[in-house]
Amino acid sequence: MTTESASFPRQHARTQRFTLGAPRLFSASPDGSRVAFLRSSSGTDRSHQLWVLDPADGTERPVADPRALLGGSDEQLPPEELARRERSREGGAGIVGYATDSAVELASFALSGRLFTAELRAGTTRELPVSGPVIDPRPSPDGRHVAYVARGALRVVGTDGEGDRALAEPEPTDGQGTVSYGLAEFIAAEEMSRSRGFWWSPESDRLLVARVDDTPVRRWWISDPARPAREPRQVAYPAAGTDNAEVRLFVLGLDGARTEVAWDRSGYPYLARVHWSAAGAPLILVQSRDQRGQLFLAVNPDTGETRMVHAEEDPNWLELFPGVPCWSPSGQLVRISDEGGARVLAVGERPLTGAQLQVRAVLDVSDGDVLVAASAGETATDPEIGEVHVYRVNELGVERVSQEPGVHSAVRAGGLTVLVSSVLGRPGAQAQVLREGKVLATVASYAERPALSPRVRLTQGGARRIPCAVLMPTDYSGDTPLPVLMDPYGGPHGQRVMAAHNPYLTSQWFADQGFAVIVADGRGTPGRSPAWEQAVKDDIAAVVLQDQVDALHSLAGDFPLDLDRVAIRGWSFGGYLAALAALRRPDVFHAAVVGAPVTDLRLYDTHYQERYLGDPERQPEVYRRNSLIDDAGLVDAAEPARPMMIIHGLADDNVVVAHSLRLSSALLAAGRPHEVLPLSGVTHMTPQEAVAENLLLLQRDFLRRALRLDREDTDREGRG
Repeated sequence: MTTESASFPRQHARTQRFTLGAPRLFSASPDGSRVAFLRSSSGTDRSHQLWVLDPADGTERPVADPRALLGGSDEQLPPEELARRERSREGGAGIVGYATDSAVELASFALSGRLFTAELRAGTTRELPVSGPVIDPRPSPDGRHVAYVARGALRVVGTDGEGDRALAEPEPTDGQGTVSYGLAEFIAAEEMSRSRGFWWSPESDRLLVARVDDTPVRRWWISDPARPAREPRQVAYPAAGTDNAEVRLFVLGLDGARTEVAWDRSGYPYLARVHWSAAGAPLILVQSRDQRGQLFLAVNPDTGETRMVHAEEDPNWLELFPGVPCWSPSGQLVRISDEGGARVLAVGERPLTGAQLQVRAVLDVSDGDVLVAASAGETATDPEIGEVHVYRVNELGVERVSQEPGVHSAVRAGGLTVLVSSVLGRPGAQAQVLREGKVLATVASYAERPALSPRVRLTQGGARRIPCAVLMPTDYSGDTPLPVLMDPYGGPHGQRVMAAHNPYLTSQWFADQGFAVIVADGRGTPGRSPAWEQAVKDDIAAVVLQDQVDALHSLAGDFPLDLDRVAIRGWSFGGYLAALAALRRPDVFHAAVVGAPVTDLRLYDTHYQERYLGDPERQPEVYRRNSLIDDAGLVDAAEPARPMMIIHGLADDNVVVAHSLRLSSALLAAGRPHEVLPLSGVTHMTPQEAVAENLLLLQRDFLRRALRLDREDTDREGRG
């Protein structure tokens, strides 16, 4: 182990995985005169500030500093804001989000439940005296009002601080439920990537507002065993096969008018997307409970009536994508759809891309083109492993905007494109402001430089050409086989093999502890083709595990791998996969670090679990076959028991600790030795610095013990 890499766990924790100090959340003004963004003052500062860049000369200036605005006092976050940050995996502090008017002249944000606005031209900030605690404030397009949520009510106030009032109040329920307005329910925020619950009209005179009644949702209790005097926290958790929250949509006028939007909520209960722009009527995307059907509906905001614009069906499931649906400036429907075995961009009824691209997101729509993020499709001649590029697409064809091999995204407005690029050979992400392809400015990053640099080779493994990344120790000479550490996520929506530097930092640190580290993205992971993702339907366990085995064995022909010493580690789905590996394939895997695993799939949420495995009441055998707690591998005495370290945060409200406790109980009943590491006060994230640092060290120590590497080192020293 090198001295340089020995400092990595602390640096990795202190910098929140090297995200602090990096600019993010860009907004370009439609006149092209400014770019707003967030950034903290250093690579270890958690408090993000609001900044503005002038593209004309590249100068940057801070607009809002949370410490000054709060007078140096600590932030006090309301429970609703804590929940929002957990759903978005936000570990930062200060200004972690903001919204602007249509001109990107006025920004609004919340701090400690208080409402602030910032004049981006003048660089001045003021607090509006309103009823709090404030959640998700958003200015009207004309910049004259700010709407926000407080205590379950959707409220609006003038930007002069006058006229604060509720447009919709929370309603009483029969029982323990709540009815609130303006916030996304758990399922929308956790699984649909819809974090919002209200949307302004382009005329700034009314809003579309979600009404959420969580009365039907079962209640769970999350306690803190380290603080027995504290009452357990009640959460509404819609586990697979149980009731979801009831979501309705209303048009609320600033004049007090209230109109409900009507659609077949029994057939299409999921409100997945809402779009309202000057290019057309309000547009909503609603999904069926089984996610095999969805409707694109245009809303008449005066009457609440809807008309179908487009409908889609899929025998497996339909994915949701960033940036769509929306209208083009000419009033055509813009969507991403799976057609002809490819994931394509469609404008109107015409696909504009084919199987050469796997379209992943719509970034901007203009008169002349659509800006998208895409990776290479199945028919691409060059696999471009792990790359995501920005493309301009129109009737004439496809043009790539990003050039460097890597992972790219963009924000565009007013003739400006903010291109954010990550590549293998450069730490962090670089944000450049472009006009007509020319670089006007590079946004400064204050992120720390990592104490190590990945030694990674991108390749493909097995007959299915599984995307893989292989990492060797920094000082490895290549003369002896190395013990192997598989380091996957391996599941839906979690691509790990990326052509970028920072995603491999932790993997490289483990490599520097004496391992050959392999990251493999098997079937079910995104970025390749619809068929690749949907191969896990009803069989999420066997498929993903087999691809890890195939990748390992195929790479052994090209790399010096010791197949007699193979471990696997993972978190969340990766933790589930690690436990699968140790239980079902002990002939291949000899130790596992199992982090926050989903073990009883009936205990995970509706939208995620039912997408892949269906209704547990109708398909109980599918759930049993894919779950861990009654796995035959637990009780098969003929197979060797493999060392397993199970890690779980006791405050996790996404994958609750019951998953790990049930797995531990089943292992104990089967006489299987294992270790359990409970993390008091930790959620599904691990932003606490001491926890994040020591978790890496404890995993390393466990893996070395489990694979007997410490004994090998001792024997070597004795022989020396």
